[in-house]
Amino acid sequence: MAGYLRFSVDKIGEITVQDYCSMSRTIIATILFALLTSAPDQANAQQTSDSIAPEFFTGVTKNKLVKSKSWMVSTANYHASNAGREIITAGGNAVDAMVAVQLVLGLVEPQSSGLGGGAFLVYWDTKSSKLTTFDGRETAPATVKGNLFIDADGKPVKFFDAVVGGRSVGTPGTVKLLETVHGKYGKLPWERLFEPAIKLARTGFKISPRLNALITRSAEFLYRFENTRNYFLTEEGVPLYTGTLITNTAYAETLQAIAKTGSTAFYTGEIAKDIIDAVQNAPGNPGHLSLADLANYKIIERQPVCADYRGFNICGMGPPSSGALTVGQILKLVEPHDLTSLGPSNAQTWRIIGDASRLAFADRGRYIADSDFVKMPKGLLNSGYMAERRKLIRKNTTALAKDDIKPGIPPHDHAVIYEDDASLELPSTSHFSIIDRQGNVISMTTTIENGFGSRLMVRGFLLNNELTDFSFLPERNGIPIANRVEGGKRPRSSMSPTIILKNNKPVAAIGSPGGSRIIGFVAKTIIALIDWKMNIQEAIELPHLVNRFGTYDLEKDTSAEKLEPELQALGYKTKIRNLNSGLHGIVITSEELQGGADPRREGVVFGGD
Repeated sequence: MAGYLRFSVDKIGEITVQDYCSMSRTIIATILFALLTSAPDQANAQQTSDSIAPEFFTGVTKNKLVKSKSWMVSTANYHASNAGREIITAGGNAVDAMVAVQLVLGLVEPQSSGLGGGAFLVYWDTKSSKLTTFDGRETAPATVKGNLFIDADGKPVKFFDAVVGGRSVGTPGTVKLLETVHGKYGKLPWERLFEPAIKLARTGFKISPRLNALITRSAEFLYRFENTRNYFLTEEGVPLYTGTLITNTAYAETLQAIAKTGSTAFYTGEIAKDIIDAVQNAPGNPGHLSLADLANYKIIERQPVCADYRGFNICGMGPPSSGALTVGQILKLVEPHDLTSLGPSNAQTWRIIGDASRLAFADRGRYIADSDFVKMPKGLLNSGYMAERRKLIRKNTTALAKDDIKPGIPPHDHAVIYEDDASLELPSTSHFSIIDRQGNVISMTTTIENGFGSRLMVRGFLLNNELTDFSFLPERNGIPIANRVEGGKRPRSSMSPTIILKNNKPVAAIGSPGGSRIIGFVAKTIIALIDWKMNIQEAIELPHLVNRFGTYDLEKDTSAEKLEPELQALGYKTKIRNLNSGLHGIVITSEELQGGADPRREGVVFGGD
């Protein structure tokens, strides 16, 4: 059987599935408890995130650049891309395809996104020549307080003690987002868009090697709750084998209800009651989500956040996402440097990008949170402020000293007094990009947070654990943390769905999963496209080098490893590791569309004339 149950992400050991099946659950539970609850306190939460993967690495595939004349769909799974293709060839537009793609992803990639999660959408509407964004991020239950993740001794609970069960579940936003955007821009009837997912749920799909491996590595937590245990494991508790045909009648029935009566079927009525029952009665870790939270959920249309970079306008999602602001800061900080001449194989290139990233992440950790709750500085992308921060990178040719890596003081119109963040962000996420015949563009990143979310399954879909994206600590030394838990608030995210414009016309759509590394993955890909003139597939496949909090992550088994001695000589700590992105993008040229899919996942691009 494919896959292993890896009890430690730091090579404490590997246990084969056969060994796993023969071990007593008491022993397994003891091992998992010791390993997965032994994370450092939240003061070291960001470093802890380096050692817990959002979704485990499951190998690479080989992908080629795809070209077409009039439309294109790039997603993380064949079935999802095929659903988008079906809808567009039936006369649908990009928004119609978006709905179909998301519904199928929730079936075939249940660990990554679905009805029980949330999403951010960046959308270009050709008819109005307008770029806009839609915030479908989950919200905290109205009754929660800042001590949600604080134990009886006044200390933050361990990460997986918070994740698994009801306490971590926020109000899902994905269903409302799909309905809201389709109502504004969709073309085909709402019910038609559900047909591919309903059919696939009833006829079944085969467990892929990737899904098998992820189930195997999460088996003990999945076993904890009856619905997830019965769906993902055999009667003997063994993870479903690669190639197993799996159906999901409950999911099909849920989709039929939403197709018939819209999002009210999800946010009120029997589905809503089952969600609340699962959350509030989760064994050992009940949550606070209520029927009122579901009924009151709203999608927010927000202005995009854009940063100019070498004549291009890089636009994405603003707070509660940190994506566009942090990507924008990185690009603005590196802009004066001649990265084209330096090239992607030069250690000085990655010194510049890495230190820009570290400075941007310092600002991110202090200032960025849900702007409906937190007054944020207005000048995080201010040209004068960026020029001052840039001086730190220019002053020498070695790594920035630790004392230089601290938040700046951007222009602001109010007192800005916050402590540095203490959040673990481990999204289990997916990204897709779509362009239709009319030129409408979708860039959407969608998530349920950690792999398999809260592990609670209701009516065929998993519920998120998005509340663990908040800082577990509400304050330090009496000073509040911007991304603290508050009722109705949306947790900060790193999701970075991006549309690149030139002369007010879209030229590319890109995004990725990957926790807070999303920001580095997306920034690297944009630099590869613009500075190094790579095509979209080459830019996606370019090895990852990511530096957020001081350690430079170098992608394992790639040419990035060769830079380790030089980066260490410059003063960096390094770690060679698998970097499991899921970049899916499309570039628009004057002659054609060009699409790429990340070989680190199961992505597929379809296009047509």
